[in-house]
Amino acid sequence: MRPLGITSLLLPLALGLASGEPGEEPKFAERPPEHSELVDEDEDFVRPRQTYAFNPVQATKELKVGNYYFKKGSYAAAAGRYLEATRWDDNFADAFWRLGITHERLENPREAIDAYTRYLALDPAGRKAREAQRRLKRMEQSLGTLPLAAGNDQPSDAK
Repeated sequence: MRPLGITSLLLPLALGLASGEPGEEPKFAERPPEHSELVDEDEDFVRPRQTYAFNPVQATKELKVGNYYFKKGSYAAAAGRYLEATRWDDNFADAFWRLGITHERLENPREAIDAYTRYLALDPAGRKAREAQRRLKRMEQSLGTLPLAAGNDQPSDAK
């Protein structure tokens, strides 16, 4: 019988392979959680906040990537890219227009209202202005912030 060295005793312990009984088969340690399961609570402190300066080239790139995600049906990813485009160029009306449409698809009426309002402020006479006003009113009505148009839809007080 050959004597065991210290490394042959410690290596299984370090790897989590050691079992409780000397005659048992070594057990493998549990698999660590996947990267997506790990949450860094201090993430905001670790990663510095992005500072934005006017960069229309970067804004256009973000818009194009957002369009790609939108066409794939990844509306949350598209909204993130459109929002980035508006941060690089806060006067980029087309990015606000597309952000509004994307938030409609995501059923986020408040965000859609904000995006359409900003679009109309930037381009009130643009070719999409009438459509933006129509969508804005529809979103506001869905939230109940606008009264219904006068007509048969309103309840009457008379009995």
